[in-house]
Amino acid sequence: MLLDTHALLWWLAGDAALSTAARAAIEDTGNNVFISAASAWEIATKVRIGKLPGAASVAVDLSNVLRAQGFVALPISLAHGQTAGALSGPHKDPFDRMLIAQAMLEDMALVSNEQQFDAYGVRRLW
Repeated sequence: MLLDTHALLWWLAGDAALSTAARAAIEDTGNNVFISAASAWEIATKVRIGKLPGAASVAVDLSNVLRAQGFVALPISLAHGQTAGALSGPHKDPFDRMLIAQAMLEDMALVSNEQQFDAYGVRRLW
């Protein structure tokens, strides 16, 4: 499964905003949990512009944070970029479009509360 950026941050913070189903799936050691390079980009960008000041330590040390959680980094490939750029539809956020493309191409469930993702035919877990 691929975690949306907010799902990752809520997981790390132990935030109750993370759904029970999402929390259970992440806790299940039988599941592989992937974090997109797009999430690293999004967190670093939002920390820099002041939208996520509480995530500064995650932005600086995301590789070690992922390793400690047993999560796997998912790089962005050319195919991911092409698919994200070609997606039609109402969702304009470039980070989310990349996550949608990666979930589609890698056949992963996308852990997110974003109901707009459903319009793209991805399996969404929430």
